Amino acid sequence: MARRRKDKSSGKFSKRIVTVVIILNILFTIAVFTAFWHTGNEPTALVVAWFAFTTGELSILGMIKKKSEKDE
Repeated sequence: MARRRKDKSSGKFSKRIVTVVIILNILFTIAVFTAFWHTGNEPTALVVAWFAFTTGELSILGMIKKKSEKDE
């Protein structure tokens, strides 16, 4: 149990989430470029929705981290 608390407080989870979001954004961008290459159309609404979602996730993660640091 103590080890689990240590992992949470060290920020490993949030670092993993940030890394996963960056990798997913890169893969999404490659997929959009591929779709644009084949069709000639950019899925504008999908791009806006995707980046709004990932930006929101990272913003919320940052707010949680900032609040936990402030509480300590």
